[in-house]
Amino acid sequence: MSGASSIMSGASSISVNEGASKGVDWLRAQAARLEIEIETGPLGETLIDAGVKRRGGIEAGLGVARICLGGLGEVALTSDATIRRWPWTLSVRSSQPVIACLGSQYAGWSLAHGEGRDAFFALGSGPARALAQKEALFAELGYRDQATRTTLVIESGRAPPPEIIAKVAEACGLPPSALTVIYAPTQSLAGGVQVVARVLEVALHKAHALKFPLERIVDGLGAAPLSPPHPDFMTAMGRTNDAIIYGGRVHLFVTGPADDAKALADALPSSASRDYGAPFRDIFKRFKGDFYAIDPMLFSPAETMVTAIEAGATFRAGGVNEALLDASFG
Repeated sequence: MSGASSIMSGASSISVNEGASKGVDWLRAQAARLEIEIETGPLGETLIDAGVKRRGGIEAGLGVARICLGGLGEVALTSDATIRRWPWTLSVRSSQPVIACLGSQYAGWSLAHGEGRDAFFALGSGPARALAQKEALFAELGYRDQATRTTLVIESGRAPPPEIIAKVAEACGLPPSALTVIYAPTQSLAGGVQVVARVLEVALHKAHALKFPLERIVDGLGAAPLSPPHPDFMTAMGRTNDAIIYGGRVHLFVTGPADDAKALADALPSSASRDYGAPFRDIFKRFKGDFYAIDPMLFSPAETMVTAIEAGATFRAGGVNEALLDASFG
């Protein structure tokens, strides 16, 4: 990517792992209050259960979301009258949105072991990705972290097996004892919070897919309604996606010509996708559970604003769809 050096020049001294480690220390200190469990795994790794055997909760989810961002973003729960029936809103902001969202938070590391009923599969998120460098995306970002301890976050109803731990630690160039893995299922409060808190990351990922120069995205804000949990995985997964697709709002601040900012604003909203217009669970069923058959352009916020900083012009597109949020959230 032509702008890789520009991104790197602004982030070469930033460690997402160091930032996340502070968040992990906070979880450890607050474990009893947050209703999470911290234990040492068979290879000496630290395992944090944020919603399987322990209840976890919204505040734990906020902490996990900040860890996913590598300490480079703020995540808060606020009340917002924009969506009348679902006022509780997760707000996210980062002054290093590319590194925070794509270099850390994005769930881009595919991890699998075994077959059949005992098979384990999860997508890894968080700052361990910036050490492992397993994704082509990092060559484009031009960002590589260095750290002596690291953290991986996964959406899962169980801890990863030792084989996955060994694989992650080796890829990161660290002993397993330097690795922390945080896990929580989508059905849990903490799991749902950390997924919906990806509203800004989803916009960055789509901007990358649209080939907008990432080095020109210099700041970002996002908000999405807190989706209510559900014990059924499909329903819970649908709700977290719908929170962003039909209720997410993002504001990006970019450099360069105003015409480019307008084109980005017009292309970003989920309503630009051919598959827009039904609760995500229904869309998933329509494609017979084939996640990759769904139009990838659907995974984006409902409403976008893009400000061209030098021109002082702001462009808007899309809009919140309260009817579809109601259909999804119940």
